[in-house]
Amino acid sequence: MFDDIKRFETGSPQQLDWFRQLLDGFLPDGNAADIRAVPRGSFPMINVARSDDTVRVYVFAAGLAPSDLTIDVQDNVLTLRGKREPVMGSNDDGSTPPVFRRERVSGEFVRAIALPDGLDAERAEARHNHGVFEIVLPKREELKPRRIDVQVA
Repeated sequence: MFDDIKRFETGSPQQLDWFRQLLDGFLPDGNAADIRAVPRGSFPMINVARSDDTVRVYVFAAGLAPSDLTIDVQDNVLTLRGKREPVMGSNDDGSTPPVFRRERVSGEFVRAIALPDGLDAERAEARHNHGVFEIVLPKREELKPRRIDVQVA
């Protein structure tokens, strides 16, 4: 009964990542908060954490020096730009051996992360420690939760 139906094989999921990245250029921030919208193999990988006082973005970029990363915040979008140089081994004679598997991403990159409203970008700070960049974006004072004590009349 189903002999006439042909299965469409897409191959590896990464084969369409170039198309997703192309669409991201035309439709920025479509689903920036949804991990399913991020193409596999995106570099650098990130974690975003939120507390009562801050939003912290952790950027995992081993091999990237602080001078190789530019961090911008505008209109509730955090943009990471940079370039990671390739690491090439060499044979004893100085020639470069052919690579048959490459998992380390190199080259120029741009990542845009949608941020929640109410952050004070003027007080943002960034730190680097052992390949992990931490970007701390404090919430504006007027938006922080505040406890009100009840006075006895």
